[in-house]
Amino acid sequence: MSFLIQQTLLFMVPLMIVALAGVFAERSGVINLALEGIMIFGAFTGVLFVRTVQEIGIFENAYLNGNWGALQLFEILAMLVAGIMGSVFSLLLAFAAVSLKADQTIGGTALNMLAPALVLFLVRIMVNQNTLMMFKGDSAGWFMLKKTTFGFDKDADLGFFGNTFLNKVYLATYICLLIYVILSIILYFTKFGLRLRSCGENPQASASLGINVYKMRYSGVIISGFLAGMGGFVYALTSSNCSANGDVAGFGFLALAVMIFGNWKPLNIAGGALLFGLFKCIAACYSTLDINGDGIFWLKEVGISSNVYRLLPYVITLLVLTFTSKKSRAPKAEGIPYDKGTR
Repeated sequence: MSFLIQQTLLFMVPLMIVALAGVFAERSGVINLALEGIMIFGAFTGVLFVRTVQEIGIFENAYLNGNWGALQLFEILAMLVAGIMGSVFSLLLAFAAVSLKADQTIGGTALNMLAPALVLFLVRIMVNQNTLMMFKGDSAGWFMLKKTTFGFDKDADLGFFGNTFLNKVYLATYICLLIYVILSIILYFTKFGLRLRSCGENPQASASLGINVYKMRYSGVIISGFLAGMGGFVYALTSSNCSANGDVAGFGFLALAVMIFGNWKPLNIAGGALLFGLFKCIAACYSTLDINGDGIFWLKEVGISSNVYRLLPYVITLLVLTFTSKKSRAPKAEGIPYDKGTR
């Protein structure tokens, strides 16, 4: 059960944080279909930062001496770099959608096409292969929290809670959960959040009250880019052994689906991400999953093709969307370029 919860969180958290990225952009009135591309770019820049710092040797002594505090700082810095570069990349969408009043769907699609091509081009130039990886070691060895990190012996029994949430986990998972809660509160319980949401519902009315609609929409897209870029790196760190190859397994598009399923509301989005994360976990480790602890891997013994398990999370997502999308209500001004001369 501990393993199931841990793996579910690994798949759930990046999806949840990127879905929230979509909420910030669309609540401001800009459709951000570029979440996939921003994730890819964020994963690349985060991994590149990790590799570059390793080559320089700044955190080498911390790794050799088991200074986990310094290594967690290294992980946080990589998340910040990925988030900042995701914001920079998202400015292309903001400029096209807000300043140029271009079609937002086409702009997002263009960025989704640009990101993997650009990343693969840069990776080929840098390392002459299709995947950018860490310069030394792996993500678990450098960044994963273990029993010894907290001063316990390797064979110590931390109980269910300790084994689930303190052993073989990443600090990035909990940082993302904290950011998710904080930004959700900001979106719904602060003046900034109210103004942002008003620009996605009725920008003309917002402007009549003195709100700078252009500024708020830029802010929404920049925050969206930061979250998507950081989510891309967290995905690469926890699920791809801190590597980047121009692909994030469609998590950006799935985040859009979860956002719609959650009706643009953070609490509902968390539930949708949890549902997908659970089935994604089952698809990834069905052959070693002992549900009731009797030593029998029931899902493997059933004899269903592994391809069925791999399809399951995506099929479940489509089914859920089919039955819930009719009740979804997008922001009224979503995708409509703001024209202050219109009333």
